[in-house]
Amino acid sequence: MDKKNETSVTDFILLGLSLDMKHINLFIGAMLLIYIVALILNSILILLIWAHSHLHTPMYFLLSQLALMDLMLISSFVPKMAINFFSGRRNISRLACGTQIFFFLTLGIAECILITLMSYDRYVAICNPLRYAIVMSPRVCVQMVAFSWAGGAITSLVHTAYAMHFPTCGSKEVSHFLCELTAILKLACEDISAYEKAVVVTSIVVLLIPLFLILSSYAVIFLAILHMKSPEGRDKALTTCSSHLTVVCLYYGPAIVVYMRPSSYHNAKLDQVLFILGPILTPMLNPLIYSLRNKEVVGALRKVL
Repeated sequence: MDKKNETSVTDFILLGLSLDMKHINLFIGAMLLIYIVALILNSILILLIWAHSHLHTPMYFLLSQLALMDLMLISSFVPKMAINFFSGRRNISRLACGTQIFFFLTLGIAECILITLMSYDRYVAICNPLRYAIVMSPRVCVQMVAFSWAGGAITSLVHTAYAMHFPTCGSKEVSHFLCELTAILKLACEDISAYEKAVVVTSIVVLLIPLFLILSSYAVIFLAILHMKSPEGRDKALTTCSSHLTVVCLYYGPAIVVYMRPSSYHNAKLDQVLFILGPILTPMLNPLIYSLRNKEVVGALRKVL
């Protein structure tokens, strides 16, 4: 395209949800309710893990960091979406859009890395319990968390800076309810085919390789569980692993479909549904999955109550 067609307006327009007005009212109300519930549940989980000494273990330390990431992830776009709806304003500045993309990618990638490391924690606990305290020392746990945050931030910074440097021509309407990487790239008036390949490569590194490592870890874990002689130990291990695997499906399923499809197959409605299932519902479901099926967390909650 001719660079003369490049618009001088710096704001983007978020078109919001592909629903009629009646359904949008119901949806926004539901999203705010989910947001409040997610804030409450994740905050309670973090406070319980922090306040009770018997929960000061590597598994719960990593879980508290996952809850913190969930809090920040859902807070990075739901309040803005609600403000836009109630104020009637749909514009977002280029700086604010880039900031939203950066935090969204940072937290999403950091969670993928952390969930992978949590599967390693379960592998050591079940397959090599005698060395668990040595392998999963407090220092190692801090390094795992730091690696998750740093990996997410660095990867996100590179992609955000590169995606936002593309000039946008003509319409600045974003077919989404948040500033999202693939939606912004559709507005670029330069050839982005090379960068789209880089996005696919990054998705393989961030999504497929960690997912392969998780599944490999659990293949070994389930073999070890089958050889356990204690029924109680087997049931406890299965409960913990099934909870983590449920969270893995909630995180990786929508992300793989969104970021590993060719751009020609992207559909605004489908992407919005996947974002509802992933970054919105998962932060609310995550503490429920881990707490309702975990006797230690339930016991700590009963003591508080």
